[in-house]
Order: sequence, then C-alpha cells, then structure tokens
Amino acid sequence: MRKLILISLTLLVLCSAAAAQQPAPTPGPLTFYYDYAVVPGKEQDFDMLVKTVGSPVRDRLMAEGVIMAWGIETPILRYPGGTTHLIWFTVANWAGVEKVLNGMEAHLAKLASTEAVAARRGGRMMTTAERARAVFDSTKTRDWLTRDLVTNFGPPPAAGVLPFIRYNFVKVKPGKAADYRRTWERYNKPVFDKLVADRVVLAYGLAQEEVKTDGNFTHFVWIATATMADADKIGPVFAADRARRSEKDRNEITEAFLAATEPDMARSMVTRSRIFKIAEQK
Repeated sequence: MRKLILISLTLLVLCSAAAAQQPAPTPGPLTFYYDYAVVPGKEQDFDMLVKTVGSPVRDRLMAEGVIMAWGIETPILRYPGGTTHLIWFTVANWAGVEKVLNGMEAHLAKLASTEAVAARRGGRMMTTAERARAVFDSTKTRDWLTRDLVTNFGPPPAAGVLPFIRYNFVKVKPGKAADYRRTWERYNKPVFDKLVADRVVLAYGLAQEEVKTDGNFTHFVWIATATMADADKIGPVFAADRARRSEKDRNEITEAFLAATEPDMARSMVTRSRIFKIAEQK
C-alpha cells in the first residue's frame, strides 16, 4: 500500500510539473462596447460628435498601436427603447482600455477648455457636453467589456466595405462554461473556419463578458460578413455539416449544447457597420 501511495504521489508531482511547464494560453483581446440611444432627429449631431470627439482619439491610438480596431454599428431591427448606435474598440488588454479612456477624458477636457476661452471672448456656443446631453438619452446608455475566447480572421475587407455583423447571445449554465466552449470548438469552429477559408465570412469570434453585469447572457458569437448575401450562405454550410453526420451524432451534438446552455435565453442581433477600421498589419 505504501508503495502504491508513493507511486501515486510521484505521478501527481510529474503531472503537475508537466502542466506547469506548458505555457498558459494567451488571453484574447478585449472589446469595449458603448450602447447608445440617440434621440430621434439627432443622428447628424451624433455624427458630428463622433468626428470631433471620438474619431480623433481612436484614430490616434490606432496609429500608436493601442487600438487594434474600432467601429460604429446600427442595428437593422429597431424596437422601443432599444439601442440605436454601438461604438466599439478592441485592444489587447486592460492597459489598452485605460489608455483609451484616459485619451477620451483628456480630449474632452481640451475641448471644454477651448470652449470656455471662446465663451469668455464673446463667442458663446453650444459646448460639447451640452451637445452630448442633447443627442443621447443617457438613461439608456450601456457599456460592455468582453473578451474573445476563439477568433479567426480572413483577409481585411476591401476598401469601402462596411460589414454586417450578427451577434448570437447565449446564457451558459453555472459551471458549464468549459463544457460549452469545448462543444462549440469541436462542432462549430471547424464550420466557421471553412466559411472564413472560403471567403464567405470575414471573421468570427466566440466571446464572453470580461466583467459580469446583468446576467442576460454569458457568451456570444459574432460573425462578420461583407454582405447579407454572404450571411445567407452560413446556414446551408452548417446544415450540410450536420447532415453528413449520423443521427446518433446529431442527437449528441444537440444534447451537449442543451446540457450546457439555457435555450430560452438565446437572443440575436444584426447590425450594419457605419464606420469600420482595422489597424494596418506590420
């Protein structure tokens, strides 16, 4: 018995040492989303705020290598009280988030100082802060911070292409995150990889909230296509993948996803990009 215990302990130490030697997976990038409800009729004022406040900071930080990509999207399906505009930026880590937020604060402070000087000289105009209060319904503003777990990117879209993006939101049951990811990577990732290789999908990702909020979802899949016609091709490719499998395999796939998620909580959203920028690859 003592010998068996020693052997078990030795194996445990060896396994632990081997695990320690394996490099930890590199965390995926973070994406910060701002969900806004723009007051009806104020869309042009929103565009002006983007040009004078957000774009200068995000473009500069992209040129400096902090921001990997950023964009603005509008949902194609509207509903009462819903989001009208999304602004997002992607960075490598929390340090990147801090640099963007600090950059925005510094730029806003600079604008406020310039506007105060102009007002003292008799050039009183509507300030940036006042314009923002007039443009946004602040009671509906919502921020999200997410982290990509799995991604694949094809070649950057052609100049002028503004992708359509579908978000599939999923709520994974407590303690089932690893099971869900394992099932998703086994059965869905190969299909999406083929769609990227065939230039049907521009890029896709499986992501989760980095900071947990209201619990409506835990994970989501985002899929970017150049056109809605390309989005039409995704379903048939998945159907073909499932059709080539046995009925037993199809049932096992369905059961694996049902066991890990709460199907009644699943939701989707499709957006159209209005601004879409990716940092140049160096």
